[in-house]
Amino acid sequence: MESQFVNKFKQLDAYAKTLEDFRVKTATGAIITVTGALIMVLLILSELHTYMSPNISEELFVDTSRGHKLRINFDIIVPRISCDYLVLDAMDSSGEQHLQMDHNIHKRRLNLEGEPIEEPKKEEMVLSSTIKQNSSEIAKITCGTCYGAAFNETQCCNTCDDVKEAYRLRRWALPDLATIEQCKDDESLERTNLALKEGCQIFGYMEVNRVGGSFHIAPGKSFTINHVHVHDVQPFSSSVFNTTHIIRHLSFGTDIKEANTAPLDGVEGLAKEGAVMFQYYLKIVPTVYIKLDNTVLHTNQFSVTRHKKPVSNVNTESGMPGAFFSYELSPLMVKYTEKERSIGHFATNICAIVGGVFTVAGIFDTLLYHSLNAFQHKVVLGKAG
Repeated sequence: MESQFVNKFKQLDAYAKTLEDFRVKTATGAIITVTGALIMVLLILSELHTYMSPNISEELFVDTSRGHKLRINFDIIVPRISCDYLVLDAMDSSGEQHLQMDHNIHKRRLNLEGEPIEEPKKEEMVLSSTIKQNSSEIAKITCGTCYGAAFNETQCCNTCDDVKEAYRLRRWALPDLATIEQCKDDESLERTNLALKEGCQIFGYMEVNRVGGSFHIAPGKSFTINHVHVHDVQPFSSSVFNTTHIIRHLSFGTDIKEANTAPLDGVEGLAKEGAVMFQYYLKIVPTVYIKLDNTVLHTNQFSVTRHKKPVSNVNTESGMPGAFFSYELSPLMVKYTEKERSIGHFATNICAIVGGVFTVAGIFDTLLYHSLNAFQHKVVLGKAG
């Protein structure tokens, strides 16, 4: 009775075995077996790598967050304009300069080959035009002449900067600095001589309010006339400045590999037509990234539209030379969440790989075996060809 039950139970075997005597080993079968095994190993390793990396889910919703500052990280090289003639200005969407912001900006002087000349110096952002006075020069010159640019007889120009400021307010062209007494012993004469003989690297970060705005790097001293932001490049003309630049890095927050946080890294703006105005229009999308350990990173992704145009004169409506970045904030926010992958899903994929490769290899081996046998049979009968 027990033997009959065992025999009936054996009928359920889906993997019936053939006798060893009826098994035929072939070279083509060995090649297919080795190839199939290698394919299995490669696919299993690929699946293991996928399993070890977290699964990232995406969500899109309206941004209702408040209170976060917008951090702008940048590292830009201008290889043909010295640091003394380059300024960085930041403004909000209304055109007003950012008056309350934290920043840590440095400038590094470079030679024309791009090699550093000295250690970087921290840059203090000037938010309004100021007139500096040197006490030693005041002691030496009681009331220096403004060379005809004074508005009244009591106005004195005791420093080289005072003379420049007086000419700027008059909107007159500045004469040769070597002919101005206050500028003969002043560092500005040396700075002017080196303006086009050095390069500059500007890097660091700014933290501004989360509103649309812009910032730009351009030559000349910046000031505002009748709510219009302009740059004074005297004694030069704006057309002599080569505004070629290299964006080594630009991001708005923490860098994340999985997100598009720095699409402009490595981009070079090449000025082939003299003074060129480079414009970058950035659309910023606030982003939250949550890691497996529940660490929350606040950053921003952005897309960019680039445009450039030659400019002839800084006073014309065509613009002024430099690199200008305008950004807008999207009302939507993207949320990335890292999640562990299922072990059951991993096991299912491994079984699918083994079974699929084994089955396909078996079918291919069978077709090849029978095709070769049929060909050999025709050869034996003299019917081949």
